[in-house]
Formats: sequence, C-alpha cells, structure tokens
Amino acid sequence: MKAMVLAAGVGSRLDPLTSCLPKPLVPVANFPVMEHLLNLLKSHGFTDVIANLHYLPECLIEYFGDGKKFGTNIQFRVEEKLSGDAGGVRYCRDFLEDGTFIVLMGDLLTDADLSHIVAEHKRKKAIASIGLKRVDDVSRFGVAVLDDNDFIVGFQEKPSKEEALSNLASTGIYILEPEVFNYMPESGDYGFGRQLFPSLVKAGLPVLGVPIESYWSDVGTIEQYQTSNFDVLSGQFKANLPGYRQERRGSYSLYLADGAEIDSSVEIAGNVIVGKGAQVKAGVTLAGNVVIGAGSVVGADCRLVNTILWPDSKVADATTFDGVIVSPAGLVQVDRNGENRVSADPKKLGPANKTQVQTRILEAVGSCV
Repeated sequence: MKAMVLAAGVGSRLDPLTSCLPKPLVPVANFPVMEHLLNLLKSHGFTDVIANLHYLPECLIEYFGDGKKFGTNIQFRVEEKLSGDAGGVRYCRDFLEDGTFIVLMGDLLTDADLSHIVAEHKRKKAIASIGLKRVDDVSRFGVAVLDDNDFIVGFQEKPSKEEALSNLASTGIYILEPEVFNYMPESGDYGFGRQLFPSLVKAGLPVLGVPIESYWSDVGTIEQYQTSNFDVLSGQFKANLPGYRQERRGSYSLYLADGAEIDSSVEIAGNVIVGKGAQVKAGVTLAGNVVIGAGSVVGADCRLVNTILWPDSKVADATTFDGVIVSPAGLVQVDRNGENRVSADPKKLGPANKTQVQTRILEAVGSCV
C-alpha cells in the first residue's frame, strides 16, 4: 500500500512559529513532526510515500530528500494553488490510484495502529475509512455518528456538548479505495470533512469509522504544539528518538543526544531532552518539561520551566523562562487561555533574512538525526 502525507498547509494557527518554516518541519522533541509520521508509516510497512507541498516547499525537499535516510521512498508534488485537502490527494491521483492507500494529515502526532485500521477497512469492505478518537470537548472538532456496525451515518461540525450525537472526532487518518476519485470534481477546491465524506455517506456508500485508543494530537495550535512536545517527554507518546540515550533522574526522564553537555551542578526537576551539541551551563534549573534544541546554549544560573528552545537558541545568564517557546521568529509566551504573547525579533523576520533563518534551522534540526 502507498501513503500520502498532506503537507501543503500554511500553518497560520502556529504563527509565528511557521513564519520561516513549514508546519510539517516544526520540531516536536527535536524531530520534525513529519519525521515522526514517517517513522509511524514505516513501522507499519508503508514505505512508498508522496506528499503535496505549497508553503516553503524547498525546506521540506531539502530536509527529506528522497526519503532513503528515513527508510522510505518519498516523492513530492508542489501545488502552485491550494485546492483543499481532498483536492491535494486528487493532485496525486496517478501515484495513488493503483490500490488501497492511506492518507495522513501532516500535523498529526500519533502512535495509532495503522495496520488495524487498514484491516478493519478491508474486512468490512469500505470505500473509505476514518480513524476516530473520543474527545472531551466536541465543540473543537467535527464528529462522526456511527451505526451499530461502525459505519458512518452522519457528521456534525463542532457541535455544542448538548447537541452532540457523538464524541468521535476525525483524527486525519484516512484509508481510501481509488474509487473515491470518481466522486470528486475534476478541479476546484474540495475537502474531505465537508464535501467528500458527507457525499459518500449521502450516496449510501460504505464509509467506516474506526475508533482508536492510541495517543493522538493535532499539532495545529501553539497550545497543542506545546502539549505535544511535553507528551513525548512524559512518555504519553512513544516516540522514536534515534541518537538519544535516556537516563532516569529520580522520577524524571532525561534524553541526551550525542555531544550534549550538561554541567554537573544542573538541577533536573522535570522531564528534559537536550539536542546534539547543546550546552547547559552551571547552576541551571530545568523543571516541568523542557526541550533544548540542537546547538542551543543555556547560560549559567538560568531557570527554565515548561520551555521549548528551538535549535541554535541562546539563553543569557540568569534568565527565567516559564511556559515559553523560543524560535527564530522570536519568543512566544504560551497562555493556556489562548492569549499568547509574542515578542519577535524583526531583524529575523525580515524578507532579507528569511532564507538565512530557514537554513540555520534546517541545519540544526538535521544535526539531531
């Protein structure tokens, strides 16, 4: 079976983190989110992969190349004009239409059992299957309503808790038969959630819902991005972290890459990952969950709490960060109520420096693997 990763989105909800890097390359525990997806696909035997690109496509092509170093074969298709998520799959029809295939949204973090979803799809002879996850807050998601055999009979888009007929949200994991292309218009914007899947259900075709119990996160907002990083460190998401060794520090986990240097006086009071060549100086306290990117330097006597440093970040001596993300776009103070404060360095955001920032991040992220 072949696979497709939808990687063309601009990632506006992650701004300013995506101001100089496409969303599939934002680092989660020092590895691009799309790399976590490729590891998942490979573990279930999907090695022939295609991805559609649009925003900063050269960054993804440069990082992943032909996919060989990730154990896959990757092709890329650049969409000059976006045409919706189903439209993006249609754009790659010639690659996918020779058999059943899987589609993953490019901002997912999950360890879902893809083989099980495919097996259910084939056992029940569905034309399309959607991986579904039970959620507490249905108002944030489109939900699917199932019959007694787990076939989808309807959808609700972000219903209130009182109106919801289901709490099963789409995970952005789809198993599709090539016949679905016959139900898409030949051109124009076309989406899965609002158009293709409802039209298949309305036509009486077998669209299956497959509930999953595995970890799943949509790395689509600043808050969810922070949470996803911390879920890796706490072990809620079982990530593959090649090049790192794990140590136990009391009840906490410390992940150290080759060449990472931590002074013996550093206090580890949380789960921490330290990237290749990073340095943590004397007197530093790391608490909560802390991600330190490759090549970063944390100065003496700093205190970092629930903080994410992208590759090549520099933190001055005696600095305190709590709930902060540091990237080339500047500093984001994460507010769980959605009022994130951004302190950006305009010199790094200017058009003349955009390529320089992309190159530095790609080099630093690439050095982790």
